Amino acid sequence: MALSELFYYFRVLSYKFTKMEFIKTTFTSKGVVDSRIGGRSENQDAYGFCDTPLGQAVVVCDGMGGMQGGSIASMIAVNTILKYISEASAEDNITEVLYNALVQANSNIIATGQENPDLYGMGTTVTAIILNQTCATIAFIGDSRIYQLRGKKKVFRTFDHSMVFEMVANGLLTEEQARLSAQSNIILKALGVTAEIAPEIYQLPYLKGDRFVLCSDGFWGAMPEKELLSIIGKRREKLAAIIEHTSNLVETIGHNKGGSHDNLTAAIIDVECNSLMKVKMSKTVKIILAILATLLTLSVALNIYFAVKSCDLCPTKVVEEVTADGVDLTDKGTEAQPTSEETSDNQKEEKADNKEPNGEGEKNPEIIK
Repeated sequence: MALSELFYYFRVLSYKFTKMEFIKTTFTSKGVVDSRIGGRSENQDAYGFCDTPLGQAVVVCDGMGGMQGGSIASMIAVNTILKYISEASAEDNITEVLYNALVQANSNIIATGQENPDLYGMGTTVTAIILNQTCATIAFIGDSRIYQLRGKKKVFRTFDHSMVFEMVANGLLTEEQARLSAQSNIILKALGVTAEIAPEIYQLPYLKGDRFVLCSDGFWGAMPEKELLSIIGKRREKLAAIIEHTSNLVETIGHNKGGSHDNLTAAIIDVECNSLMKVKMSKTVKIILAILATLLTLSVALNIYFAVKSCDLCPTKVVEEVTADGVDLTDKGTEAQPTSEETSDNQKEEKADNKEPNGEGEKNPEIIK
């Protein structure tokens, strides 16, 4: 691509960057993007979006390099990535397509720098997302960020490829100390710097109402993260009002600090359906369910214990079994006691048996020899 052609695209893009723009898509989402020059002489951020066979694609980049190199690098990255994804097939592996799109963008930036010595060494960060019914597939390099919000709660955020965030990972700095550090602009990865790149790629499930935010460090770095999320996480206002209010606040903070603040760009996307990929249960929910299950088990055990104990304390009810003659047979191991009439008859029979045998009708007992 000739340098004059690059500058033409840059002039068109710079004009576009002075406006807030709604993200047009056929996917079940709504979004808006805002990009501002801040306190700099040019806007080196770039963004773009389009529908592709793999889903809705949105890209935000933050360029770096003198002689307008940063602006051109970010623009090349946006155009290359969107073009590559648009030419993919719906049956292609989405993570491979996104990875290869970033690889192609990296190659194009390096090649353009080699063809134009004034642009040699230019580079850019990148954040990219592809939204479809299955999930959200994201990729990033550098310190531009992608947030996934559920209400005002952060459920996902990329981890900056920067020197200060390496110190955060090693426990040497807090994230707030890293944000305020004079070395916060030193990044460890970017497109256009080396021939080989190592982007991080994730596939994220989402719920209806989840909000994805792609933003450059000029946007997220102006205030503490908790404050930023409380503003961009608002739900009662329209997206355009939210992003305009946030960008205005960032600009005000920048002007109060001298007016040399960085370019700022943010794209906000609200999804209006649930992904087919299921959202994993959070650790807090797992703990609550475990506690409830324990309490339920304990309750059942105590109910059984007290039920058995109450049976042991109840008096035993004896069921009487009565014969036809009125004899109580409750104790089946004891013979029934005879009545008075039976006793008299039995005594007569015993007396008759005790008499000596006598008379002709009686037989002598047998004698066994």
